[in-house]
Amino acid sequence: MNAQMPSPDVKQQEYELLNAIAQDSLVTQAGLSARLGIAVGSVNWYIKRLINRGYVKVSHLDRTRLKYDLTPEGMRVLTQRALLYMKSSLRVYQEWREKAKKIASDLKARGVKSVYLEGNDEVMDILRLTCIEMGLAVADKPCGWTLRHILQDYVIVEDADEGN
Repeated sequence: MNAQMPSPDVKQQEYELLNAIAQDSLVTQAGLSARLGIAVGSVNWYIKRLINRGYVKVSHLDRTRLKYDLTPEGMRVLTQRALLYMKSSLRVYQEWREKAKKIASDLKARGVKSVYLEGNDEVMDILRLTCIEMGLAVADKPCGWTLRHILQDYVIVEDADEGN
């Protein structure tokens, strides 16, 4: 696969159809409609578009049954889109990881030994693992230093009474 090739202009619905067809080439348009939550007429229109673009080929199994297969070009588009998503996700993870390392380093430099993490989502999981890795204990309840994330950053809240 050529990493320099620009990503084809594939709409989200088309990508989802390509993915569904890759998983089950005998899927019906009604099945695709139900799985993707779009009208059968829209499924039909998107499939025709994918066929015209050379991403899908259709075979007649019998008078009423069709089989959809991804062409090599369709497989390339599906794979390229998945790789772009994966690279983007890794970039986001790395950005949060760097922010977590910086805040943990700042706290260690202040002599902090234990923190409380407010929140329980993927962004806070990155911070939790980074704190543990860097030797900061993660408390089950507020302990003087509370960390949370607001928008695109981590923030420190210090309780002046307990500055541990």
